[in-house]
Amino acid sequence: MKILQPPSWMEPRGYSNAIMTEMTAGSRLIFVGGQVGWNAQQQFETDDFAEQVGQTLRNIVDILREGGAGPEHITRMTWYVCDKKEYAAALREVGHHYREIIGRHFPAMTAIEVSDLIEDRARVEIEVTAVVPA
Repeated sequence: MKILQPPSWMEPRGYSNAIMTEMTAGSRLIFVGGQVGWNAQQQFETDDFAEQVGQTLRNIVDILREGGAGPEHITRMTWYVCDKKEYAAALREVGHHYREIIGRHFPAMTAIEVSDLIEDRARVEIEVTAVVPA
């Protein structure tokens, strides 16, 4: 197993951003822990839901790149949102960010409304699993 950490990012405390493991046939699995809409220095630049989604997706792509993967390798996404009405109201902008960053790749997805997230300013947190072929 290998920890994936973009070099310009602040080190997380008590967890890893992602773990990559090689399978026997040479393919790789990447498990990206929940990412939020902050920058590489763990600072939120906005409280806007759609903008946080955009930053979160860019963070995921940066982590995948560390493992030699891209958005096309994502097989599963789980979205945790604090307010499903806020999510629904921002769907048009969220879709714009998604297509701009992930493209027209649509993995299996789940969205769950939660009462809160660990980071106080976070409006969304996204987990990803990716499969990179040999």
